[in-house]
Amino acid sequence: MVERLPFSKIDQIGIVVKDMEKAVEYYQSLGIGPFKPLKNVVHIERIIRGKAANDVKNEVRVAQMGSVQLELVHTLEGESLQKEFLEARGEGVNHLGFFVDDLDKETVKMEEKGVKILSRSRYKGGGGAVYLDTAKIGGVILELIQWPSEQDG
Repeated sequence: MVERLPFSKIDQIGIVVKDMEKAVEYYQSLGIGPFKPLKNVVHIERIIRGKAANDVKNEVRVAQMGSVQLELVHTLEGESLQKEFLEARGEGVNHLGFFVDDLDKETVKMEEKGVKILSRSRYKGGGGAVYLDTAKIGGVILELIQWPSEQDG
């Protein structure tokens, strides 16, 4: 049996921005939008590089572009991967997201391939996200996302 990996289609493009209002205004002026905050996605646990990071707060807004979600991320508090990205590289594409049905199962597959985990988050209501350490080649992180059962983003 051929092993199936979750990368058959991109579900989300994550862009780190300095100013959320300015970014939303810009992308909407191009015809992308409307943008809305993610509702019902509440982090109950976040670990970055093996250390608890529950103080991280990001403002997130999303817009659908066909089947692809454009996610804008503005860092507010804490030491996050997005803050590191912004300080090192400025605004830009930070990650490509892939929606999965079983985050734990897909994470194990990546770890078995030798891929390190940069960050893990758990959401209230189930699900979560895992950022994979894939930026060394191509400069983009891959993210696995399992939405909570009561998510409307």
